[in-house]
Amino acid sequence: MNTRVEETIKRHDKGYNCAQAVACTYCDMVGVDEETMFKMTEALGLGMGGMAGTCGAVTGACVLAGMKRSTGNLDAPNSKAESYRLSREIVDRFETKNQSVVCKTLKGVDTGKVLRPCADCIRDAALIAEQVLFTE
Repeated sequence: MNTRVEETIKRHDKGYNCAQAVACTYCDMVGVDEETMFKMTEALGLGMGGMAGTCGAVTGACVLAGMKRSTGNLDAPNSKAESYRLSREIVDRFETKNQSVVCKTLKGVDTGKVLRPCADCIRDAALIAEQVLFTE
């Protein structure tokens, strides 16, 4: 697979939030059209709307993990463990690289020290998603 990391930045520059930028760039690889993915991830940006939650870029990557691995079996949900494993790997790799997954911590809201700007968080989450989900 050719990397799509810079495509995520183009979407962000266009006005997509961090979650949308990551998730929409790879939505075709998990069987979701872009408009639907855009709507699904809209409330996940800005640390789930208030900077206090998980970085939108990371949540966008985790949405992709669920879409990639879920069996969609409504009668006997049987794929959660694998989806959780992939999500945990994404979160762990991101946190190892950036010291946090919390939006306001990454942006230095309380400390005045920016750990990672949004564009770099998006790049990191996209690259990690490519490595964890789409390299086989």
